[in-house]
Amino acid sequence: MKGEDQLQPSLVATINLEMFVAADHKLREVKRVTDAVLADCESEFRAMYSSIGRPSIAPEKQLRALVLMVLYSIPSERRLMEHIRYNMLFRWFVGLDADEAVWDASTFSKNRERLLEGEVARLFFEGVKSHARMRRLMSEDHFTVDGTLLEAWASHKSFKPKKDPPDPPEGGTGSNPEVDFKGESRTNQTHQSTTDPDARMARKGWGKEAKLSHAGHVLMENRNGLVVDTAVTTVEGNYEVDAALRMLEDNVGCGSTVGADKLYDQTKFVEGCRSRDIKPHVARKDKHSRIDGRTTRHEGYKTSQKIRKRVEEIFGWEKTVGGFYKLRYRGTRKVAWIFLLGAAAYNLVRMANITLQTT
Repeated sequence: MKGEDQLQPSLVATINLEMFVAADHKLREVKRVTDAVLADCESEFRAMYSSIGRPSIAPEKQLRALVLMVLYSIPSERRLMEHIRYNMLFRWFVGLDADEAVWDASTFSKNRERLLEGEVARLFFEGVKSHARMRRLMSEDHFTVDGTLLEAWASHKSFKPKKDPPDPPEGGTGSNPEVDFKGESRTNQTHQSTTDPDARMARKGWGKEAKLSHAGHVLMENRNGLVVDTAVTTVEGNYEVDAALRMLEDNVGCGSTVGADKLYDQTKFVEGCRSRDIKPHVARKDKHSRIDGRTTRHEGYKTSQKIRKRVEEIFGWEKTVGGFYKLRYRGTRKVAWIFLLGAAAYNLVRMANITLQTT
């Protein structure tokens, strides 16, 4: 018997968003930890706002929305609001009822400075780490450090001389005029991006093209590959080693080991680790290595060399899933903020995977 094609919708409907989410959906475990972390941060959030006036969008909802943006590779906050408007799974995760209005994307722009000043990403990240430690998912003795280049949200055309920048060519088309810099010597010492002044021209290796970039750094624990700390720096000087030593100073205790690739096989890093009583399990260069047989003869060194490569999984996830292959924000401060939030989202997914594998 053919069913009726009823075009008139019901005037009244009762909707429970829980029915739209599968019982074994991985996002349930992510939401459980996220809600627990945000509940612990409630007093800090309340201190960021005035006690009088019109209530604003709760920062907890904004943070959940930003976590979704990272987890589902959503390219912009405007597109994120569009997804939340029609996606019941997203509404359930953020905490919006089915008939509740979605706020405008400009809310993120208006509240971003407040979230930056309150170091909300750091609060959230540290809360996720605390839950991982309570479940004994993080090593306290063995770590890995590495860095990568993050392509800035700026074009080559914005890379102009610091002194006496040339006038735009006449007869250009619109706001994106043609710029011919062929044969021109352009360096970070003489030129700077007008779009993102903190970005620097850098390349990933010999023969690769140079791009305006920021440097992202990660400190990983070796038990389950969770992120312990992140940093974003300007591509200047010995930025990889400087950032690595700062993260080790803040997070790694005496007697621990730290794995790294050949780039860190240099006096500054090796001696910096040993002065902090940290064992540098660094991959050896073919020539003039600072790592000798006193370190490489131990089985722990070989284990560190195997596990340290897992840090590339973090960079790969953040760039492909998290959307950091091409940055959406400008300036080191904002990039560091969202990069840290991306690391927190990675930890949430990793912890959910571990939980599902053990149950």
